[in-house]
Amino acid sequence: MAWLETLRRRAATWTGRGLDLLCPPRCGVCGAEPEADDAGAADDPPPGVVVCRGCERALGDREARCLRCASPCPTGLDCDRCRRSRLACDGLVVLGGYGDDLRAIVLRAKRPGAEPVAAALGRLIVRRHRDALLAWRSDAVVPVPMHWSRRAFRGTSAAEEIALQVAADLGLPCRRLLRRTRATPMQNELPFEERPGNVRGAFRPRGGVAGLRLLLVDDVVTTGGTLSECRHALAAAGAAAVHAVAAARAERSTEITHDDA
Repeated sequence: MAWLETLRRRAATWTGRGLDLLCPPRCGVCGAEPEADDAGAADDPPPGVVVCRGCERALGDREARCLRCASPCPTGLDCDRCRRSRLACDGLVVLGGYGDDLRAIVLRAKRPGAEPVAAALGRLIVRRHRDALLAWRSDAVVPVPMHWSRRAFRGTSAAEEIALQVAADLGLPCRRLLRRTRATPMQNELPFEERPGNVRGAFRPRGGVAGLRLLLVDDVVTTGGTLSECRHALAAAGAAAVHAVAAARAERSTEITHDDA
């Protein structure tokens, strides 16, 4: 019943505000107690992780990027790299290039216990790209899946934690509509030219996706092979559109090393 759902949401809001009075929230990135305006940005949903303005500025990308392949592009769309890119998604946005502060935060987000850091990345993605994300009219958010063996070893999935926050801030369901059918070698362990073949056919849809507009979420994009294979699997199952977001895009000059796995 509608009134019961309304009551439940209000109770959750009141409970959260009460807890905030007892234990003030801290920035999910740096752990500092935020200033008064950090927790109350007008475009943020009330619940969820807090990101202070200092971290938002530090992790913000100062370059304009193509909305199709996320490469640096002064015009913002259909850059020269789009025609050479292996990325097959209908659009891609990222927080920035994989380097400096953003690289360090993405690496932290991959560790067990760092779920608030990954959630902070998800919130920043929505803050920066809200207009584009809303224009894509997605029906659900879909994390790029890890193989179960790697997930058990790591104890967490940064892509899934980012996806959960992106979904919450956009008011969309987060659905695990993909499964990884085999444990592939890490992409960063292979030469660039071998990476697309490494993940070819590694993903299968789980559940109905026909007619849905989907938003894929990963932590880092390099060649775009993983996102392209995920998109291919979803499109073959009938998805109407597949866009994507990631925390960072690595260029050849910021090649991911073995420590970034």
